Amino acid sequence: MTRVSVQPALFTWARQRARLDMAALAARFPHLAQWETGEVQPTLRQLEQFAQATHAPVGYFFLPAPPQEAVPIPDFRTMGQGVPRLSADLLDVIYTCLNRQAWYRDEAMVNGETPLSFIGSTTLATPPAEVAEAIRQKLGFSVEARRECPTWADALRMFIAQAEQAGMMVMVSGVVLNNNTRLLDPQEFRGFALADAIAPLVFINGADSKAAQMFTLAHELAHLWLGQTALSDAAMAQASDHATETWCNQVAAELLVPQADFRAALRRDEALDVALQRLARHFKVSTLVLLRRMLDVGWLDRDAFWRAYRAEEARLQALAARTTGGGDFYRTTVARVSKRFAQTLVASTLEGRTLYRDAFRMLGIAKPGTFNELGRTLGFPT
Repeated sequence: MTRVSVQPALFTWARQRARLDMAALAARFPHLAQWETGEVQPTLRQLEQFAQATHAPVGYFFLPAPPQEAVPIPDFRTMGQGVPRLSADLLDVIYTCLNRQAWYRDEAMVNGETPLSFIGSTTLATPPAEVAEAIRQKLGFSVEARRECPTWADALRMFIAQAEQAGMMVMVSGVVLNNNTRLLDPQEFRGFALADAIAPLVFINGADSKAAQMFTLAHELAHLWLGQTALSDAAMAQASDHATETWCNQVAAELLVPQADFRAALRRDEALDVALQRLARHFKVSTLVLLRRMLDVGWLDRDAFWRAYRAEEARLQALAARTTGGGDFYRTTVARVSKRFAQTLVASTLEGRTLYRDAFRMLGIAKPGTFNELGRTLGFPT
């Protein structure tokens, strides 16, 4: 039986890059521990299977040492204890979105779409409140418009739809493509923006809480107004080491809860839990966003904020855990790739400008029947 020569460190690198548990992988590859020490080498077939299991290109295993992979877009994450090792999942999501963006840009130019004037229309020197107002006016995402929504979760859906109507693609997914075994980690990243005047794109980590998703979208829109591509943590509760991230957080907070309106809505001597529920109904944002705003305006000191924030976060997580059900596959797929992108891709494919195999790859589907049903979901007579 022919064996291939692989540097032991490459097995460890691939396992850690895929964030897979040693015991789980060893159940499938009984000699993994020996591969990692160099005592035993795999067959070519075993190596191909291991590469597939760890989502690593098989050619990497013939390198003399683990490759030094870098994030392919500017990285503004802090995540507390330094930026973590890149995962295969994050890299695959970024490259997938870059490919989708490139395809959409070409298609948009064929269709005669013009550049969006608001992309790159501001700088860090512009006051965050001024930029928040510009975004609010462009999208129509006002407090008054949100009051028509039954809940803040409905307001988030409206927020996404308004961003798409303004010309941006907003992709919300908690997995790589449609692979529900490859879950994205909110502790690694919360979202990113790919700035482009023709094809601006925002990706939101759908594995994060709904509360965080609304803030992430607002944060990434601020990056697009700067004309800046960025990978972010966009944390509501923590300060960033990056001046740009701090500025984007300020824009996001002002966009979601305008400070002047918020100060006017606060009531002295009102119990915090009562205030949070009342203000959530008024502004149609998460209670976590409201707590952050209370810290911003000095209504809560930092110790009181952290106590309240952690308690409220735990309460919302418990509520989310009781909400089960996977939802409709086709609507979920549209949300994962953005309605704007999906409609454009399906139309282009049906009109013969895009190959079905390329459409399947970008959508993360494998069967013509699935594609046709997705088209019907989007209103196409497939």
